[in-house]
Amino acid sequence: MPTTQHDLPGLDLPRLGRWLAEAVPGAGQDLTARLLAGGRSNLTYEVTDGISTWIVRRPPLGHVLATAHDMAREFRVMSALRDTAVPVPRTHALCSDGGVLGAPFYVMERITGTPYRSAFELARLGPVRTRVISTGLVDTLAALHEVEPAAVGLADFGRPEGFLPRQLRRWKTQLDASYCRDLPAADELYDRLAAGVPPQSAPGIVHGDYRLDNVLTDELDRPAAVIDWEMAALGDPLTDVALLVLYQRLGTLLGESAVAPDASSAPGFLTEDEIVDRYAARSRRDLSRFGFYLGLAAFKLAAVSEGIHHRHLRGQTVGAGFELVGAAVEPLLDTGLGALKECR
Repeated sequence: MPTTQHDLPGLDLPRLGRWLAEAVPGAGQDLTARLLAGGRSNLTYEVTDGISTWIVRRPPLGHVLATAHDMAREFRVMSALRDTAVPVPRTHALCSDGGVLGAPFYVMERITGTPYRSAFELARLGPVRTRVISTGLVDTLAALHEVEPAAVGLADFGRPEGFLPRQLRRWKTQLDASYCRDLPAADELYDRLAAGVPPQSAPGIVHGDYRLDNVLTDELDRPAAVIDWEMAALGDPLTDVALLVLYQRLGTLLGESAVAPDASSAPGFLTEDEIVDRYAARSRRDLSRFGFYLGLAAFKLAAVSEGIHHRHLRGQTVGAGFELVGAAVEPLLDTGLGALKECR
């Protein structure tokens, strides 16, 4: 059942209703809503006037890193991809006025689909359907990376030149700001990554957090919509592939947890080699230095996880699962160091 505004942090329904009636043709002002997702990422609500239903996205309450929750960025990239082979929700309106909900937000189409996260969910579908789902996941990523940014109005969406060194510096800065314990493997991994940055792959649109539970899958096991574009950029697309593979490894290493969905361990899910080979065949990109990208992905997730762990220790997180995130940091760093020894 939808809940009232009194039960929803970050959503003033009367104010939203007045704004929505002006911004979206045909929308009513009398709204009800329910929270779909919240916590470490942007807050996502399902909002209805009793006739139509929309999704509203806004930054988390009291978030720390504003650049990681850029509503205009999400809105722009999904709007740009609307007529491509990449399935995205239709965007309706962006509000940059913090006086409505206390932060910028946007409204988009509600897509019916399932964000599969666990092996248990996929196991109920069986290995044949699971293979179809995981194959569609890889093919959609390859399709995203084939989109020419300038052709969809995203030529100025970022600076692809120097993307890999910037990513490394960004996550080092975030990790340095979150240290609350000794992590010698973090320094070693950073030093080895910094000393071995490869030539970048041809630039493209990078999702930044591509995995199965950031894709809504329809009842025919097809990707219905790629969501959660808060970390999108122009850069090296192989970082997306590496992160997808890294999540697969962590699902096996840590099991289902706040940081490691384990859907990829379900029978029928493409193996790591199958993911990389299928992507390579469709993208024609050089993956000979893929170990570096895996190491960078591990460093990034370690930095993110240590930041969450730091905020949890300071009492700045609310909800279940946050106490588990810190335990993932050292295995992530070890995974990154191991990845640098790998070659394909």
